[in-house]
Amino acid sequence: MTDISTSAAGDTRPGGGETALKGRTGAGALAGTRGKTTIADSVVAKIAGMAAREVPGIHNLGAGMARAIGAMRERVPGAGGGVTRGVKVEVGESQAAVDLDVVVEYGVSIVDVAGDVRTDVISAVERMTGLEVVEVNIAVDDVHLPDEEEEPEDGRVR
Repeated sequence: MTDISTSAAGDTRPGGGETALKGRTGAGALAGTRGKTTIADSVVAKIAGMAAREVPGIHNLGAGMARAIGAMRERVPGAGGGVTRGVKVEVGESQAAVDLDVVVEYGVSIVDVAGDVRTDVISAVERMTGLEVVEVNIAVDDVHLPDEEEEPEDGRVR
């Protein structure tokens, strides 16, 4: 979890004064100087997962076993979605690093897709959280072939 905090100049509270800001205090102070914002690692992971899945050429996220377990989990009501499947993040005070396990569609340029994923993930995480993304590591675990059949969504025989 990361804390983005500031406190007004002249803060005399115990433990206060982590970052002293010069300028107005009191009613005229900016809203950003009046409290602390905490961003959970899971929030950054969800943002990164959503951004990666939106890139054309990405079939899915997660390594083989994680995808299989995730598919079963998605069928259980109330078990939560798999937005963060295949996503690992490390979040510091002002920076984040993201690791992604992806499956690409057959025929796409893996180098181009990885570059697009990296760009989109960095943009989304930095825009939504204000954290600096220092790296996005991408592991291509599989290639989805056009003739590979997906498991039925409802688990019934067709």
